[in-house]
Amino acid sequence: MSRKQITGIGPAPRTGVDDSGCPILHVDMDAFYASVELLGRPELRGRPVIVGSPAGRGVVLSATYEARAYGVHSAMPMSRARRLCPRATVIPPSHGKYSEVSKGVMEIFHAITPLVEPIASDEAFLDVGGARRRLGPPAAVAAMIREQVLDRYGITCSVGVAASKFVAKLASKQCKPDGLLVVPAGEVVAFLHPLPVSALWGVGERTEQALVRLGIRTVGDLARVPSSTLQRELGQAVGGHLAALAWGRDERPVTAHVPDKSIGNEETFAADVDDPEVIKRELLRLSERVAARMRKGGHVGRTVSVKLRRADFSTINRSRTLREPTDVAQVIYATACELFDVAGLERVRLRLVGVRMESLRPAGEAVRQLTLGERETGWREAEQAMDKAIRRFGPDAVLPASLVRGKLDEIET
Repeated sequence: MSRKQITGIGPAPRTGVDDSGCPILHVDMDAFYASVELLGRPELRGRPVIVGSPAGRGVVLSATYEARAYGVHSAMPMSRARRLCPRATVIPPSHGKYSEVSKGVMEIFHAITPLVEPIASDEAFLDVGGARRRLGPPAAVAAMIREQVLDRYGITCSVGVAASKFVAKLASKQCKPDGLLVVPAGEVVAFLHPLPVSALWGVGERTEQALVRLGIRTVGDLARVPSSTLQRELGQAVGGHLAALAWGRDERPVTAHVPDKSIGNEETFAADVDDPEVIKRELLRLSERVAARMRKGGHVGRTVSVKLRRADFSTINRSRTLREPTDVAQVIYATACELFDVAGLERVRLRLVGVRMESLRPAGEAVRQLTLGERETGWREAEQAMDKAIRRFGPDAVLPASLVRGKLDEIET
């Protein structure tokens, strides 16, 4: 495996870079899902590999850098990825393995500092300012993290070291794969200004088009435009935000615990489906998963949303806020079915459905008030009992009757 070390700015490695004002690290695993899969398939190293559905449905979850050279990237439809790189080996995802490795990597981070802010299963911000006396300067801590991840799990990661979260994340992206890049506090502007304006957080496709119409193509171009002009053209919030980022101003601290804002699951069908019974069966399956995750995390939520993607990839999102927060699958499912019914998609072919709960809060803060004469349904207790059985006997130990019938139908066909 390579062990590339990049420090400083520019293509040439530099030594003795001043990292004294750079306590923030952004650690990002390189092609995480694909890298984990290759641990058990070493013969595929150096070859284009895509993690996703071999049937060509769904989207790319991960791709090796050999596949990325053909234009393949995460979230791309699998059908397009196969056309771009027909020689690629496609591996179906193994989410259990990814969760196990992710948990171990996060444990490495937490052994270094309590200030760890995960932003995905394969990346996190760390504030290592308090670890200097114990472990050394930030660049040394970053190098140690890379070595420990490689030694324990056989995968590589890239680390950006900077004075702010924004610049650290850009730095890790710049040094991928398998690199380490320090952006000294005094050289932030020199690092940022040559970058394309799309590198800034908050610049999506529409914002980039608006900026290009103004003749703004690089971060340096943006920095030279008065903030008042940006606020007039893009709105006060967005214009002010981008003006600050163009000069490297990002005051957000690393937050050790970020509460979940939403919990959801979605599924891409093996073939487009227009049968409402099959679609609602999948909505039930997804509602069960979402509710189980909420109970495991100690959450309840008030807003149920569904995602319905047609065969032509156009997507409809519908949501409804409940009278009271819940973590009960049957309540989530009933609401999801109602949202599907009012979407007017009966007999419209769908390729993907999703269920999500939003407006989350800790379950202990939610007190349910029964109206006069109302009786408890017992669904919560029943589902908690299902949780226990599943933890002991596996994910298919207990299923709603309609899902059991669905499995039998699949076996018969």
